[in-house]
Amino acid sequence: MNFRRGSVREEPEMNLVPLIDVLMVILIFLMVTTTYSRYSELQIDLPTADAPPSADRPQQIDVAVTPAGRYVVNRSPVVFSSAEAFANELKRAAGSNPDPMIVINADATASHQSVIHVLEAARFAGFGRVTFATQQTKK
Repeated sequence: MNFRRGSVREEPEMNLVPLIDVLMVILIFLMVTTTYSRYSELQIDLPTADAPPSADRPQQIDVAVTPAGRYVVNRSPVVFSSAEAFANELKRAAGSNPDPMIVINADATASHQSVIHVLEAARFAGFGRVTFATQQTKK
């Protein structure tokens, strides 16, 4: 019998290279199979106008209004109970800008009252520069 006392026992080692290889293959698979498509938040048909588009674009807040009366401020849906609450949302979107341009992207079939809510909120927020977005007529 060969008893070895005092012999140094080697600790088992775990090789991480195959694990890293498998994780890289999974990562590449996920990157290739992911679909990157842009979803539009709202389907809006803008009214038409023949005026040329404005050349300068100051810092602005985009407010979209759907035919159903839903509101989106800078691509974020907004739900409010009063014009003052909507004014607070506009102030939050303006950040440090004291007088941003409010661009109303109202659907052509949106109710007049829905647009008036935006105008009233802009007045409560103290923003005097308001404009409407249109699309050019097809010739």
